[in-house]
Amino acid sequence: MANVYFSKKVTPETVSNLLYFSGISDVVRQDDFSAIKLHFGERGNKGYIKPEFVRPVVKSIKKLKASPFLTDANTIYLGARSDSVNHMLLAYGHGFGYEKVGCPVIIADGLRGNSYVEVDITSGYKAKPKIFSKVKVANAIYYSDSIICMSHFKGHMGTGFAGALKNIGMGCASRAGKYEQHNAILPKVKIENCTSCGLCMKWCPGKAVSLPDKKSKIVFEAEKCIGCGECFLVCKFRVFSIPWSAENFQERMVEYCAGVLKDKRVIYINFLNNITKNCDCVSKNEESLTGDVGILSSTDIVAIDQASVDLINKSYGSDFFKSIWPEIDYSVQLEYAERLGLGSRKYEIKEI
Repeated sequence: MANVYFSKKVTPETVSNLLYFSGISDVVRQDDFSAIKLHFGERGNKGYIKPEFVRPVVKSIKKLKASPFLTDANTIYLGARSDSVNHMLLAYGHGFGYEKVGCPVIIADGLRGNSYVEVDITSGYKAKPKIFSKVKVANAIYYSDSIICMSHFKGHMGTGFAGALKNIGMGCASRAGKYEQHNAILPKVKIENCTSCGLCMKWCPGKAVSLPDKKSKIVFEAEKCIGCGECFLVCKFRVFSIPWSAENFQERMVEYCAGVLKDKRVIYINFLNNITKNCDCVSKNEESLTGDVGILSSTDIVAIDQASVDLINKSYGSDFFKSIWPEIDYSVQLEYAERLGLGSRKYEIKEI
């Protein structure tokens, strides 16, 4: 049974206390490159974890003579976080500059989101992953020694809720890895947007894209497509788009968690406040739909998300996440993560 530490007080001091009780001195070691995994919030969104809650984490890591850095990976949708230049500018604009938090920001998957390491997940788990054999983990996450994962817990249109599992599985994947999770089959093609630049053809490993001549538009051969997502990543003209209704979406995300967490030391911190229907990727500020609950921490990714769901539902008086996303069985991600051996749904709350 996993320990989950809990406080009703949402303060920076609480974060420091939770790190202590969760055993940060066992997780972060001297000379570590320690990644503080965050979501910096999309432009116009204010639901993200604020810098004043991040600074105590930075201080705690530095006390252990390790080197902290704030990080996230680029997105596959068009927005302020789809490349590292604009992603970093957004982070600074939301207050995550060195002068406020005390450490640098490093976007984990490089300038264009194509810097990653493929991690084999065919062995080392309680059950064999059924979808992927390798996952594309963002470079700076892969090469970090330890991780402090800070997640704002809220609803999500694809998973019912988004917590530590999504922050690790989706948030630590490269752009191509994010595409694999959403759909590893075929992109949608809007041929009228094609400018015949030929860049997608150069990047396509399956030779599914061809350009008869410079005056023609591309020809897309679906039978050759391997679903890697490179065309979507390199095209600037929105010829290729993502089919968001991917099957087994939650299981794909959990398998990415398995790859990210392989041989990693991690503490998870979930913020159960300002709980909204959608994730912080939405470019607007959403209203909170239920009361604030507090902050949790654990070294067990499954236990902390299960406890977060349970505490929110208890506070709400019924199944909050089912009420906002009735078509989604959010238990899939918890059950599958436990089956793979990423953690336990059984936990003990220790209030501090």
